[in-house]
Amino acid sequence: MLRGRKQQKFALKGSMIDLAVAVIIGDAVGKVITSLVGDILMPPIGLLLGRVDFASLHINLSRTSACFRG
Repeated sequence: MLRGRKQQKFALKGSMIDLAVAVIIGDAVGKVITSLVGDILMPPIGLLLGRVDFASLHINLSRTSACFRG
C-alpha cells in the first residue's frame, strides 16, 4: 500500500487517520444538524408565522431582477 519508509512512518503516526475520522464525523454532524433544522425546527416556526414556506424564500444578491435556480 505505502511504498516508502517515510510515507509508512507518517501514516503510522496517526495524523492521516485522525484527519480522516474528523472529516467523516464533521460531515455526519453537519448532515444531522441540517436535517434537524430543516425537518424539525423550521416547520413549526413556519406555522407560527402564518404558514411561511422557507424553501421559497431567498435573497437576490445580484443586481438583476431575475433569480435562476439550477
